[in-house]
Amino acid sequence: AGGWSPSDSDHYQWLQVDFGNRKQISAIATQGRYSSSDWVTQYRMLYSDTGRNWKPYHQDGNIWAFPGNVNSDGVVRHELQHPIIARYVRIVPLDWNGEGRIGLRIEVYGCSYWADVINFDGHVVLPYRFRNKKMKTLKDVIALKFKTSESEGVILHGEGQQGDYITLELKKAKLVLSLNLGSNQLGPIYGHTSVMTGSLLDDHHWHSVVIERQGRSINLTLDRSMQHFRTNGEFDYLDLDYEITFGGIPFSGKPSSSGRKNFKGCMESINYNGINITDLARRKKLEPSNVGNLSFSCVEPYTVPVFFNATSYLEVPGRLNQDLFSVSFQFRTWNPNGLLVFSHFADNLGNVEIDLTESKVGVHINITHTKMSQIDISSGSGLNDGQWHEVRFLAKENFAILTIDGDEASAVRTNSPLQVKTGEKYFFGGFLNQMNNSSHSVLQPSFQGCMQLIQVDDQLVNLYEVAQRKPGSFANVSIDMCAIIDRCVPNHCEHGGKCSQTWDSFRCTCDETGYSGATCHNSIYEPSCEAYKHLGQTSNYYWIDPDGSGPLGPLKVYCNMTEDKVWTIVSHDLQMQTTVVAYNPEKYSVTQLVYSASMDQISAITDSAEYCEQYVSYFCKMSRLLNTPDGSPYTWWVGKANEKHYYWGGSGPGIQKCACGIERNCTDPKYYCNCDADYKQ
Repeated sequence: AGGWSPSDSDHYQWLQVDFGNRKQISAIATQGRYSSSDWVTQYRMLYSDTGRNWKPYHQDGNIWAFPGNVNSDGVVRHELQHPIIARYVRIVPLDWNGEGRIGLRIEVYGCSYWADVINFDGHVVLPYRFRNKKMKTLKDVIALKFKTSESEGVILHGEGQQGDYITLELKKAKLVLSLNLGSNQLGPIYGHTSVMTGSLLDDHHWHSVVIERQGRSINLTLDRSMQHFRTNGEFDYLDLDYEITFGGIPFSGKPSSSGRKNFKGCMESINYNGINITDLARRKKLEPSNVGNLSFSCVEPYTVPVFFNATSYLEVPGRLNQDLFSVSFQFRTWNPNGLLVFSHFADNLGNVEIDLTESKVGVHINITHTKMSQIDISSGSGLNDGQWHEVRFLAKENFAILTIDGDEASAVRTNSPLQVKTGEKYFFGGFLNQMNNSSHSVLQPSFQGCMQLIQVDDQLVNLYEVAQRKPGSFANVSIDMCAIIDRCVPNHCEHGGKCSQTWDSFRCTCDETGYSGATCHNSIYEPSCEAYKHLGQTSNYYWIDPDGSGPLGPLKVYCNMTEDKVWTIVSHDLQMQTTVVAYNPEKYSVTQLVYSASMDQISAITDSAEYCEQYVSYFCKMSRLLNTPDGSPYTWWVGKANEKHYYWGGSGPGIQKCACGIERNCTDPKYYCNCDADYKQ
């Protein structure tokens, strides 16, 4: 009466709401049980489309714990930082009034939601064919939502005979957009551009993607996180032929169509330049490929993940006294170390421990009835990368084999003397507290991460039955949820610092970046040559960082320390004289000066300088003057503000005479200047 109050007040209670169909949820409010001492002071919110595969609500990059109530009647409402879309909501109390018990009334706020859904089976491809066979666009807007359990797969693809293409795909559960607006095979124009964003996108939860292109300027937005970039090359139009396809690349015999997996999962709200692709598909206005099956309801995976923290364990029963020990499972984690499985053999024959040690899977078989006390084998590397990895271990009399990620060729075997009799209990991720004594030593700390597809003695473990504690037991695990977070996406390490992480934290490696500090923020170099002079340094090459901890990187310059001035000299690749040859029919020549710094770095140096000069000499021999549009024998230079500076041969700006005319040593002042100054005209 007066609200929800479970019979047991512990951390395994929850209240679940089914809205009947998917809703967009924007706020939640809670109250304690009416006129009582029962209220929840802190809670977590999970949500799901199906009542399975729950996702915790995230805020500020973390699994969010909502502050609850301080009495039984006050209402505490929270506006969600970002709306969520779900059919089911589950409220999990984390803490409650110590003088009472769990007591809760809730109200959820939001609005209706509806979208066409398409299920791709990993074979079918959905093409949208252009009316005019070719599509030439300066501007594109492509939007869609997807969810999948696969880490690889092409989401959309289009290409043209001129070499243009656009591909959006998953690689190692990250989103990759590849784009080419045109390349010149005979020249220096190379248009391929590839950008990667996101992480852990194989969680079978909805992710939103928007691609906005205006010429070479691109905005790529994934789940409210936008990345801006410009494509390589010099072209602005995207030229596609015949069609753009969703769910994969139709096989054409071209290199682009081979070796890439099709998308397997669900998409909704596909919109290509204002065209509702999902609606056209539902109304059978598009013709999917003959291979595979396209359906309009989302097929859910059969896998049930289980989430471990540092104090968790999962106990499942085995088949006692078997002479074949067999266990397999998939796991994902960021930690390099952790206990994966532990089990005692029957008849006191010993035990088996499978753990993660320095990112490798190791198996330790402790034997009590033979002279050899322990058998150790290990396999794999870099297995703490957040991806799903499969472990299969099999042991029988005088034989054991460990296989990682199905790679039979790299499987590790041993033929050491071994007697096997399976025990009745298998512990995953940790131990019961009472087993942590000297007779049950554990090499590794408890596992933090997720597992799924757990098989013991060739039997798939029913985790829903374990959740009801029949049979088996557990502590501090979350079944049917994998709450892994990638703390390196977005990357908080600045200036190219490398991000690495454990389950609880991340760190930045700043080696060879020119920066130091927790996030590689502080420059290790002085901002200018002037600063080096104040430190007592003499003329030499130095690294400077003109904007300090700003986005510009450091650069190497020559510092010329004179008595009254300090010169910062930035070199380029055209120090020697280079012959200039006119190109017919345009009759012009382009010579590139490639500096040892970017234009932004050069601008940072010149903006802070008292005086700046750039030395360029142009020698033009036996050339008639007065053939310029206004009949003047001058050359002009364009400044950084696009202003023109006029120079007559060998003299300074604004004088409007050649140097030889001023010095009166020209053979014919009207037509020729022959002088040995900066210009010979």
